[in-house]
Formats: sequence, C-alpha cells, structure tokens
Amino acid sequence: MSRLRVAVIGAGPAGIYASDILTKEAEGAYEVSIDLFERLPAPYGLVRYGVAPDHPRIKGVVNALRDVLDSGRIRVFGNVNFGTDLTLDDLRERYHLVIFATGAFYDADLDIPGIDAEGSFGAADFVNWYDGYPEAPREWPLDASSVAVIGNGNVALDVARVLAKHADDMLPTEIPANVYEGLKGTQVTDVHVFGRRGPLQVKFTPLELRELGEVPGVDIVVAEEDFDRDPEADEAAKKNKQILVISRILGKWRDAQVTNEAPRRIHLHFYARPDEVVTENGRVSALRVVRTEPTADGGVRDTDETRDIPVGQVYRAVGYFGSPLDDVPFDEQRGVVPNDAGAVIDGNHERVPGLFATGWIKRGPVGLIGATKSDARETVEQILGDPSGWWQPTVLDDDEIVALLEERQVRFTNLDGWHRLDAHEQSLGEPEGRERVKVVCRDDMLRISRDEA
Repeated sequence: MSRLRVAVIGAGPAGIYASDILTKEAEGAYEVSIDLFERLPAPYGLVRYGVAPDHPRIKGVVNALRDVLDSGRIRVFGNVNFGTDLTLDDLRERYHLVIFATGAFYDADLDIPGIDAEGSFGAADFVNWYDGYPEAPREWPLDASSVAVIGNGNVALDVARVLAKHADDMLPTEIPANVYEGLKGTQVTDVHVFGRRGPLQVKFTPLELRELGEVPGVDIVVAEEDFDRDPEADEAAKKNKQILVISRILGKWRDAQVTNEAPRRIHLHFYARPDEVVTENGRVSALRVVRTEPTADGGVRDTDETRDIPVGQVYRAVGYFGSPLDDVPFDEQRGVVPNDAGAVIDGNHERVPGLFATGWIKRGPVGLIGATKSDARETVEQILGDPSGWWQPTVLDDDEIVALLEERQVRFTNLDGWHRLDAHEQSLGEPEGRERVKVVCRDDMLRISRDEA
C-alpha cells in the first residue's frame, strides 16, 4: 500500500476535521501519516480562542475534536510557527502535500473617519483578551460608561454580552483571573449595537440573540421606529425559520416595558450605518450614524438624517480577516488563500502542486462548525482525486521532523503535552467548581506542556 505523508498547518476545527476525514477516506488506498502543526501551545483554534467563554454548548465541539486527536492517527506539534520554525521547502522535502487550515484571527478593516482614535478597537482583539489568547494584552481598558459595537453578527453580540455582563456571572466559565479582575472593574453601563440594515436582515443566530436577553441585571432596549418599515420584506423574511424565531424574540422585547431598573442596558440600533467615529482630543467621544431606509430590491440606502450617540469606546465587529503565509499565494482583498474547491491556485488560476486549503483561510470567515466539516470533505476530495500533483518527498524518516525542530531549538509540544496542560487547567478550576481556568502566558503553557521545572 502506498504511503501518503501530509502536513496540516493549524490545529483548529478545520485542520482537525481535514485530518480525520482524510485518514478515513484514504483507508484501503493509502497508509496515511499526518503531522498537525499549530503555532500555539494548545489546539482547537477559534473554539478555544474565538468562542465566548459563556458558550458551553458551542464549546462542546471540543469533545469531538479531542476524540480525533486522541485516536492515535495524528501527530501533534504545538508551538511551531509556519514560515519561521518550518518553511515550505522544509515541508516539501518531507511530505507529499500540505493542507493550510490557519483560519482568520484578525479584524477586517472599517474605513470610516476616526476609526483609529484612542478608544476604538477591533472586536477580535477584545475577544482575544477575554478568551486568554497568549499574545493578547493582559489588561483591557473598560473605563467608558457607554460603548458602541458595530456589526450585526454573532461576534458583535458576543462582545456586547461580555461587555454588559457582571463579572461574577462569568466566574463559572473558564476565563482567566486577569479577565475576571478586568470585568470586575468595568465602568460600562450601556452598550449600543449598530447595524445598517433592518431587524430581520441580521446575521446573528437565534441562539445568540436569545442568550443576549438572558443576561442577569441587563435590560434589552429596542426602538419602535426600527420596526415595520418594510412590511412586505419582513413577511418574506419570516419564511426562513431562523428569522421567524428572531422576529419572535425581538417582538417580546418590543412589548416589554423597560423600567431602567437594571444597572446595565444593551441597546439594539437598526437602520443605522456607522459613518464616523467622533473624537475629542484624539479620543472617542461619539459614534455618528446615518439613518438608512429599505429599498425595493431588499437593500438599504442612506437618508439625510444623522445622529451622534455619545460613547467612550467603539468596537468594530465587521468580520475576521486571514493572514498571508510565506511562499503561498494570497488574496489581499478577501484575506484567503486562492483555491479551486480547496486546491490552491496561483495568479494564473493554475493549481499549485502539493498545496491545499480548508476552513476560513479557504472560504473566508463565514459558516459554523457544520460548514467547516463539509468544507474539509471537499478539500479531501480534491486531494485524493488527483495524486499527480503531489510532491515526492526525499526525507522519509518520520523522526527526522522532530530532529529538525530540536536542531532549530523550537520548544515544540506534543499531544501528551496538551494533555498535561489540559489537566493542569482543570485542576486550577476544580477548587472553585469550574471546568477549568485557562493558563494565558505562553511560557507557562510551554513549561507545563513540556513538563519543565
């Protein structure tokens, strides 16, 4: 039986699913050997570092990912950075092909005046902080009483919910101690969420919206003027079951009498296009929005009305953006590796031998876990459908990659190391009745994983 040696770059859901599906689909035709490389000391990507910590149901996907890693079919190398610790030439010598599953971790740009002012942040940076991302700052300035969140997707609602939530209500989660202390000292009382379209054209899911209304001590405020502006379009949208549920949730909040007795509030603003971050002495002082109105084709257009909402901070949650990879084609406009159904292509739309992509670096930051799994399957079909484009490795010793990393003094970790870190985090949470407390410092993660004194 022929041997197929594969390097997968990125140990988030996309990389793990692709590894799992490839080993299963190739069974009987190839003896598959997969090495999974991750730049962080811990696996799981955005499931660990992009999902809000108070989402235990979504984080349940970790159990399935753990089963794949523990199956014994995949070697895991953590704290290995593609491009510096290992180059494309290194991989070409040792593997038949590479699957890039590096995701999208950074904020997409929002080109409006004032967006770079002091007090204006990307939502991904804030998510990195509260999720304990090793490269995020340890402190976060929560010194404004009123803040704005730009966007109508799930990340926008996550950010709004965490900003408004009381610190003690986050204690049952896995947030690190520094995040708890930061939330405990927050000055936030009002969170304003802005979307340029109507309430039934939002991108978030019913689950996210429902959870927003379940935050203790927080009122949800909606404006009656934002509803029933396009009855025909609203009725058409309700044919989608997901939108129908969203309509019902919003309807309850419309009917509720907000007494302002709750110490904090989340205000949902629709038909409000962010136009400028207003500043005073270089710092955020307000968000200027243009009121929009529905059009006959289902879109929106600007009106002549503008409003300034006083806020001390602005968070843009307008999407994630991928990062370029050394010696790999990259689409600077879309933030993805250009590809044909997962097979990487160059500027002439020709396939690049040995290179494949899956997940958000392949299709952009859209879709949930189910889409990531089907996306990985499509890439695997491309891999197995045309072996003529694979490389022919010259180094065939499985242990040679370990020797190379050691020679370059890379402090890499393995699956046993992740188990040690996992157990340590759980031990930190156990005295407090929590599932775990994340270790944030990279050096601490490596010391624990590598069982160093």
